[in-house]
Amino acid sequence: MNKKVLSIGGTFLAAAVVAVLLTGLRKAMAVNAGGLTLQIGFENSVSEPIGQALEKWKQLVEEKGDGSLRLELYPDSQLGSKNELIDGMTFGENYITLADGAFYADYGVKDFGIVFAPFLFDDWEQCWDLIEGDWYAGQCQELETRGLKIVTSNWKYGERHTLTKKKVEKVEDLSGMKIRVPGNQLQSIGFDVLGATSTGMDLGDVYQALQTGSIDGAENPLATLYGRKLHEVAKNLILDAHVLNFTTWVMSNEVFQSLTPRQQELLVSTAQEAGVYNNQLVEESNDEYLQMMKDEGVQVTEPSPEVMDGFRKKAEAFFDNADVFGWSDGLYEKVKAEIGK
Repeated sequence: MNKKVLSIGGTFLAAAVVAVLLTGLRKAMAVNAGGLTLQIGFENSVSEPIGQALEKWKQLVEEKGDGSLRLELYPDSQLGSKNELIDGMTFGENYITLADGAFYADYGVKDFGIVFAPFLFDDWEQCWDLIEGDWYAGQCQELETRGLKIVTSNWKYGERHTLTKKKVEKVEDLSGMKIRVPGNQLQSIGFDVLGATSTGMDLGDVYQALQTGSIDGAENPLATLYGRKLHEVAKNLILDAHVLNFTTWVMSNEVFQSLTPRQQELLVSTAQEAGVYNNQLVEESNDEYLQMMKDEGVQVTEPSPEVMDGFRKKAEAFFDNADVFGWSDGLYEKVKAEIGK
């Protein structure tokens, strides 16, 4: 082989090795020199409770820290979609974003997805019982082997309800409707079993899709439905609470492990404190958001217990997909035991 080619190839290889080493060195220097900024990217607006609680988290880090760790907020998907951010984390990017078990299932921790099963939880206390148990701790540890670290899990995202262009009064009315869901398998099947046709889509695209008629509805907590102004183009809301959605804040495990013990403790403890604040905001704002939607012309259906029984009966088919989801044997029974159901 030409010696000149060998020399050039060796130069490129050496340069690549140096670049990798410098990247690692810069990350280490950022932490050790006290200049690490973690970028929190999220799809919600800052006006929503979750946006306000993130401002609180940022403030707590500044007040209780020594300046060596900072948070910067990027609402409205400014840093990219949730999947793009999580992909970046697996390569060591300094991102934090909110995600749920349905997304973690798509990243290889299959059993985690059950937390997003429709009508799994009867109340919020069952959610908190689950995240404090051994099964949940095991799921978090498995996620770390995939490069992702859950910082905290105690944030309410809210009760997820369904907003549609045509009125829905019972589960049968969803038949044939195209309902937007986040882009993951679990939430798609969760609506398919109810008779709808699920459509995965980024939240930022939903308003236009409703406006043009390419979808017939969307689902989310009240704060998000109102915050994204979706009620302007879909005027019917059924309070089905098909998922009690607690959410987690997740980051690169590599980046978390590069923090000093003091920085790790600061990040986790302030995240949990901000979570308590978030949950208060969510509870206080629910009635307010509902009233504002009514005042702006939304027709609200509060389903009877009999109607909700119809939803739950339809949703039972979701758990027949254990093999599709790749769940371990007996997972549903194990989780029900964890939450005392």
